[in-house]
Amino acid sequence: MPSELGLILLPSSFLLGACVGSFINVVVYRLPRGISIVHPPSRCPHCQTRLAPKDNIPIFGWLFLGGKCRYCGAPIAWRYPGVELLTALLFLALGARFGSQLSLPSLLLLGAFVAWLLALALIDLDTETLPNPLTQSGLILGIFYHAFLSTSPPTLAQNLIASTLGMVLGIWSLSLVGVFATIVLGKEAMGGGDPKLLGMIGAWLGWRAVLITVLIASLVGVLVAGIGKLLGKSMQRIRFGPCLAIGGIGALFWGQYLTEQYLRWFYFL
Repeated sequence: MPSELGLILLPSSFLLGACVGSFINVVVYRLPRGISIVHPPSRCPHCQTRLAPKDNIPIFGWLFLGGKCRYCGAPIAWRYPGVELLTALLFLALGARFGSQLSLPSLLLLGAFVAWLLALALIDLDTETLPNPLTQSGLILGIFYHAFLSTSPPTLAQNLIASTLGMVLGIWSLSLVGVFATIVLGKEAMGGGDPKLLGMIGAWLGWRAVLITVLIASLVGVLVAGIGKLLGKSMQRIRFGPCLAIGGIGALFWGQYLTEQYLRWFYFL
């Protein structure tokens, strides 16, 4: 990436990510409750006072307020600025990783993909659900992303086939695993939203990324269970949606490298 481009793109990516993270907080709070994500304007959940623009500055607004509502003094959860900072850092990483390879619209679409994954992961952590409106709209946007990248009719057909194959593999593979695990365990082992989330990831990244995503997600799940056991906490019900979201982000950034390393290792066996 040229240094001049980096001086503009990277700070802009961080600022945009912080703003998107603020909107993710709105979606995560309102969507499961059936509240419109555009109206009414942001307000304190305790005193219901409408927040001023200076109170809504991503990351820094929370710091300026000392983590408390300006009007009633109720504490504001640290997760709000945490989500904004995490999103900002991920957008910064997108700019650094793909800024020299993709056009600005393509980069913005990848940012939308990351935002969808974060929103779904947080909602699953809070409610143990993965809302259909998010998984379905994310899947459609993934197919649109591949169509947008196409430069000719043959490329369009190839990209749409790859996206559709990734979607189908994601949905059906995890659905079959869930059915098999339910039979073995004698109880429901996987929610219905997890295959849709993996199908969404496949629609964005292709079928190879589905395999990488499942591998990373499984490792994350085992790690979380292991840490929980060491801390003496019961981890009988691990939410797999956040694990898949981490796997999808990992596949986005390192999927090609991991696939190449695996094929190289397999070749030398």
